[in-house]
Amino acid sequence: MGRPKKEISRETFEKLCGLQCTKLEICAFLEVSDKTLDKWVKRTYRKSFSEVYKEKKGIGKVSLRRTQWKLAEKSASMAIWLGKQYLDQRESTVLGGSDQETADDPITIALKEEIEDAAER
Repeated sequence: MGRPKKEISRETFEKLCGLQCTKLEICAFLEVSDKTLDKWVKRTYRKSFSEVYKEKKGIGKVSLRRTQWKLAEKSASMAIWLGKQYLDQRESTVLGGSDQETADDPITIALKEEIEDAAER
């Protein structure tokens, strides 16, 4: 007769994956060894830890992205950053004299104005 199986909450495990905790961090939080976690994942999901982790960490990415989009409604810098990441918006460089200045592209300027207007409303 062996040791009783460690009870692991599926919900807790999935939340930790969503937060993109490392395997070591998940084990520490759940107070189990990596071997115990691997066996539990295999028994619960019928997949390896890495397969399940890849699926479940996507939940955290969606949540983070949702938060960023909400923040962009109130934060010009977040809106600009998202524009650069997802809309390929960039600051153009204007050469003049010995100093280099950067000027916002027309889309970034319009976006800044729109956010400032929204903040005043």
